[in-house]
Amino acid sequence: MSNATKPLGASSTASAEPFDSERFFGVQTSSNRELPDPEPMLVNLARCVLEVLAGARELDQMMRWVTQEVYTVLLRRAVLAQRARQVKGVRPHRPQLAVLRTTWSSPRDGVVEGVVIVQMQARVRAIALRLEGLDHRWRASAVSVL
Repeated sequence: MSNATKPLGASSTASAEPFDSERFFGVQTSSNRELPDPEPMLVNLARCVLEVLAGARELDQMMRWVTQEVYTVLLRRAVLAQRARQVKGVRPHRPQLAVLRTTWSSPRDGVVEGVVIVQMQARVRAIALRLEGLDHRWRASAVSVL
């Protein structure tokens, strides 16, 4: 293309690629070395998830530590648990639990997958979590209560 046919404002030295604002302003991934030890996060998130499902904690308190997809799934489960409590006439309560074991591994840099085993009053539960390093902090991108 000759200089005569170039659009106004176009420079012959301008990059052919448009500016990618997501690359600079979107969510940035973080490596393991930039992030704190994941074990306390796994334990605290597991405890918080069980408290949300028991009706003792507001889900909004966890918004900073979970992705939008996890928030939506937990919201759906919390609503179902609330309806079940109402049908049974059970009041929300803070569950008494003890963490029995926490195991985790890192399948790739910036990702941790772990399981927290907790003893509750009448049963043992496992909470599986996937943490991803986003914006220099761990965020849960998957949570499953078994």
